[in-house]
Parts: sequence; C-alpha cells; structure tokens
Amino acid sequence: MSTTRLEAFSDAVIAVAITLLVLDIKVPEASSTSALWHSLGNRWPNYASYAVSFLVIGIIWSNHHSLVDVIARVTRPLALLNVLLLMSIVLIPFSTALLARYLQEGGGRSHVAAAVYSLTFVLMSVGFSSVWVYASRGGRLLVPGFTDDEIRRLTIGFSLGLPIYAVTVGVAFISAPACLALHAVLAVYYALAQRGGSIQPPAAMGDQAMP
Repeated sequence: MSTTRLEAFSDAVIAVAITLLVLDIKVPEASSTSALWHSLGNRWPNYASYAVSFLVIGIIWSNHHSLVDVIARVTRPLALLNVLLLMSIVLIPFSTALLARYLQEGGGRSHVAAAVYSLTFVLMSVGFSSVWVYASRGGRLLVPGFTDDEIRRLTIGFSLGLPIYAVTVGVAFISAPACLALHAVLAVYYALAQRGGSIQPPAAMGDQAMP
C-alpha cells in the first residue's frame, strides 16, 4: 500500500469524524425571542464540547499528515495500526455528545461522561504512539535521514500525550467542567506548539508537540 492511499483514507475518516461533531447541536424550539436566547444559552455545554473536540481533531489531522510525510512505505501491520488509530478518532463525536449531555448536570453521571471523553483521547494517544513506534523502530519505514537520537526524541514527544490524557481521566472524577477546560488548554498548547511545521529529517526539524 502506498502512503498516498493511507493518507487519503485517513483524511476521509477524520473528515467524517469532525463533521459528525456538529450533529449534536440541535436547533432549539422557542415561542419568543427571549425564550430563544435563553434556550441557546442553555446549550453552552454543546458549544464548548464541540469547540474543544473540533480543535483536537484538527490537531490530530495535522499531526497525522506530519507523520505520514516521513513514512517511506506502508506495511500491512502499519496499515492495521492506523485503522485502530482511526477507530479511536471516530469515537470522539460520541464521547463529545455524551459529555455535552451530562456536563451541566453535575454528580456521578457527569463524572462518568467526562471520564469516557478522556479515555477516548487516551486510546487516540495510544494509537498514535503505536503507529509511530512501529514505523520508526530501527528507522525501518521512515524516509532516510533520521538518526537514532532524533527517533528517540520524537518517540518521547509522541508518548507524552498518554500520561497527560490519563491525568484528565482522574480530573473527570473531580469535576467534569474542569476536565473539559483541561482538554481545551491542552488543545491550545498543541496547536501553538505546531507553529514549527511538519516533522522533518534532522537537518530541518524543529520541536513538535504530539497528541
């Protein structure tokens, strides 16, 4: 399989996932202007969850392109690992809708919803790390130019998201809004950290933040 086919299929799946996010934002029914404003305001959990998840999926898409750019060839195991990564990404609209439904409620159900939301990103982080580790082991599937030190540094970068997202699972059982706020902070951080551009062989590579 060519990297072009892998990238095209991944783009299509990610595009569907990011589009599904908006389907949970329903048009409210209202009998007056003030009632409409009130109803719109009450839907803030949907807007907040949508915004955070949209930004995160956008970052995932960007990082996935950066990853595929340095993969020289695709083997069947790598393609399967990528499918598992995509499976976790497609779960994001469901966990986003779940969190939006119970975020404002408080109590046990809001904690469970926030924990499921965070666990989705834990799975995504595991998927991303697995794709990178398999492709980069010994540099076997990467384009030429990476040293062992650069591969180790990037592996650490790809793995950092996992313990951070694991922390958000713990925060979920303390406060669901705080959990969502922490995801928003992480999303903004990752977005800003990408200003250095795509992953490149050592001669042109800058620091990257990975999911």
